[in-house]
Amino acid sequence: MNTKQQLKALAESRRGVLVPGAFNALSARVIADLGFEAIYVTGAGVTNMWFGMPDQGFMGLHEIADHTARIRDAVDVPLIVDADTGFGNALNTYHAVRTLERAGADCIQLEDQVAPKRCGHFSGKEVISTEEMLGKIKAACDARRDKDLLIMARTDAAASHGFEAAIERAQRFAEAGADILFVEAVTQARKCAPCPHGWPSPN
Repeated sequence: MNTKQQLKALAESRRGVLVPGAFNALSARVIADLGFEAIYVTGAGVTNMWFGMPDQGFMGLHEIADHTARIRDAVDVPLIVDADTGFGNALNTYHAVRTLERAGADCIQLEDQVAPKRCGHFSGKEVISTEEMLGKIKAACDARRDKDLLIMARTDAAASHGFEAAIERAQRFAEAGADILFVEAVTQARKCAPCPHGWPSPN
């Protein structure tokens, strides 16, 4: 299997997996040498280590694509790549997915924050409308050349709209074509109602 197929099989195994964040090729080599099954090319890490700045939207598509390509050359394990907000609207998201797939991404994460985005654990986050994010997800799915490239949709809505609203958004993202869902910065445990899609509860 290639790395995209490996990551897809890992996601379909429905088990917890630790995915450490890499900020350059050397850190990715360390992660791979320790035996982890996948690597997260972190936007916060690249921003912190490359620019010496906080994760507040300073990283651009060029920087994350360059790091992805260098990491892809250094390791042969699946890469989940942080594409922040897609670097603009749905058209920009389409271009970002094409660029990052070409650089070696196996999964591309997109989030629903208002630009300029903030670290998921910072206060003061705001999110775009659900409909605008659905347009980005659909553009991302249309952009991929390899059907095995995964699209991860992240929502930061829990902080501003509450846990239930974030879960509802995530379900809409899945219906739009997202392969993996990421509900960011949940701060307290909750009992979930049964999922209408039959997905297992995290409780």
